[in-house]
Amino acid sequence: MASLLLKNASLALPEGLVSSDLLISGVSIERIGSGLSGDETMDLKGSVVLPGFIDLHNHGAVGIDVNEADSAGLLKVGEFLAESGVTSWLPTFVPDSVEVYSRVVGAMREAVSIQQSECAAQIVGVHYEGIFANTQMCGALRPEFFREFSGTELDDLPELDGRAHLTTFAPEVRGGVELVRKLKVKGWIPSVGHTRADVATLDAAYDAGARHVTHLFNAMSGFHHREIGVAGWALTKEGLTCDIIADGMHVAPQILALALKMKGADALALISDSVAPTGLGDGDFSLWGENIAIKGRTTKNDRGSIAGSVITMADAVRTYRSLGTPWEVIAKIASSNPASILGLEDRGVIAEGKRADLVAMDVEGRVTFVSVGGKVRVKVSR
Repeated sequence: MASLLLKNASLALPEGLVSSDLLISGVSIERIGSGLSGDETMDLKGSVVLPGFIDLHNHGAVGIDVNEADSAGLLKVGEFLAESGVTSWLPTFVPDSVEVYSRVVGAMREAVSIQQSECAAQIVGVHYEGIFANTQMCGALRPEFFREFSGTELDDLPELDGRAHLTTFAPEVRGGVELVRKLKVKGWIPSVGHTRADVATLDAAYDAGARHVTHLFNAMSGFHHREIGVAGWALTKEGLTCDIIADGMHVAPQILALALKMKGADALALISDSVAPTGLGDGDFSLWGENIAIKGRTTKNDRGSIAGSVITMADAVRTYRSLGTPWEVIAKIASSNPASILGLEDRGVIAEGKRADLVAMDVEGRVTFVSVGGKVRVKVSR
């Protein structure tokens, strides 16, 4: 089995940056230290090596929308994501028909069955966003597909066997708190989002087992000094993780910094919320039955709502680096915390025996190396 030695790397470990060599053997990190040798050597001097990024919330890229994707399309998105350091991702649905869910989850199964042999971001689960959402906080979602919960509405949502399932919901919809209990019984992850719930309802959802919040500040009631709203509750609630879109458009840079300060390095996760036009540049596109205009990092549909983002996880990392965030914190919010939220114990941290899902970035934030399960996707010659 061929091995690859990464020399002169600065490794983003939980305790801080450590200068060391790293040996990849097969799909795993075999050794970290000095005096190592491998069948092939790559000098990463000047780059920081992080655990591969894990994107919890991604609707597609390069013209491919998850709701319309086949297995080949999903693998194509995975290849694009890997180019920017994403090694694991959750294809994310906007609300749709059961027929669409069934067809696309079938495509996910096909992609999962062959993705180990592909050097692409690995599908590690599925994210159902906003099926149980507040119509007043629908954002770019489609309220005609929204549901309330009476006890059986999860039964016809197809499962991606053995993979993580994340469901974004509004606790105030009818049956919302009971929905949390049902999700927990199924082993699915309930995530609060697209909501205007009051604090009492939010606390009831928390007590029932909801421990995560989808795209903090977006599609939720905001913070006010006399009414803390969903955003204020999420910021101040202990034991709650939050994900956030760090494109500088969904959330102002100062508020991105505040979120990290309030939640701490162990409770915040970066997401892209990428949509199909990501990677295609500026222009007008059709998405989810509407026209959306892309200009720079701004997306807007005909209703005037932001319609997801067109950033990569590497862009989100660069945004937080521009705020002075240390590399070891970047490793947590882009990799370790998402892995923990999804219950993935084999990745998300640089350690011996973990998957060789790695990304290296130079001082200017350019991706210089990516490996997915030991397979090299990006290798910049020096």
